Amino acid sequence: MHICTIVGARPQFVKAAVVSPAIRQRGQETLVHTGQHYDEELSDVFFEELDIPMPAYNLEVGSDSHGAQTAAMIEGIESIVEDVSPDAILLYGDTNSTLAGAIVGSKMDVTVAHVEGGLRSYDRQMPEEVNRVLTDHATDLSFVPSIRAANNLDTEGVTSGVHVTGDVMYDVLLQARAHARRTSRILDRLELEAGAFVLATVHRAANTDDETTLAGILDGLSGSPYPVVFPVHPRTESRLRSFDLWDRATSELEVVDPLGYLDFVRLLETADRVATDSGGVQKEALFVETPCITLRRETEWVETVACGWNELVGADPDLLSSALCRERDHQSPPTPYGDGNAAERIGELLEAYLDDDVVSQDAPPTVRSLPTPKSSKSKL
Repeated sequence: MHICTIVGARPQFVKAAVVSPAIRQRGQETLVHTGQHYDEELSDVFFEELDIPMPAYNLEVGSDSHGAQTAAMIEGIESIVEDVSPDAILLYGDTNSTLAGAIVGSKMDVTVAHVEGGLRSYDRQMPEEVNRVLTDHATDLSFVPSIRAANNLDTEGVTSGVHVTGDVMYDVLLQARAHARRTSRILDRLELEAGAFVLATVHRAANTDDETTLAGILDGLSGSPYPVVFPVHPRTESRLRSFDLWDRATSELEVVDPLGYLDFVRLLETADRVATDSGGVQKEALFVETPCITLRRETEWVETVACGWNELVGADPDLLSSALCRERDHQSPPTPYGDGNAAERIGELLEAYLDDDVVSQDAPPTVRSLPTPKSSKSKL
């Protein structure tokens, strides 16, 4: 089999670290980087740290409006697909790169496979939600992380080719956590004590592009009883400076440059809790048993909220401050996203589908029957 994999944003690079080897064990892969995230600190370091195969193509699309960026990606991906004639296009998540690949595959009659299918926040104001819905309805194979995600697709009439594989991010985190414990020196470098700091990330336009909203988040973070470590996204830094909030942020928070994945994982698993507007960080926090406070009013990762390890506060400074100060006492969380072998399942399913083997759609693998991972906090 020959798979054309499309990546363009940091979370997609990370997922490729485990899925690409599973593909390459079974066939050929052409890795395409759209260049949606093009800053070296936010892109190249992930390929280096996680030993991800370097892309065969880089479209270098860069930042632009949603329409212009997606159109440029479609044009570039279409040309590559014509050149390499893959059996399938593999997509991750919910970015413009994802949607562009889905459009190309559906128009060129190439099998479209989607990792992280079926997720829904039910907020159509989020560009990512629109990308999810459109991609899922153009997909031939949906590799979904949980039973709930499969049920979401079933509700929308998408029933063929849906497989509950578990979440590949859990595969990645198991590997990265062990590596980070051996190699990361971020706690020493920042002079932090495990369990005595808060980690925060803010990057979504809804939180960064309005001065009042961004200032409110700073208000809430400043109410933390522990120091707040804040790896600042380039766009967030730009907005803080343009709103004259930069000096305040750097005086009240421990603002640091963007981090590599291993350093970030080490901070995440040793933090008292994390405040974030990232979808991926919500899951990663659950995996390493760090309480999460989400700076959104909704989430596609509803299981993290249902089990009590994630609290939605939006950008309300009072709710955020209260959540940062509240005592938390939890048993180990449940494991709704599998057992850490999702990448291998995806490789097997792709091979079976493309080799015309029979793949049962009536009884997909279920994460409910997977082994329960051991607790991680005791190993810090």
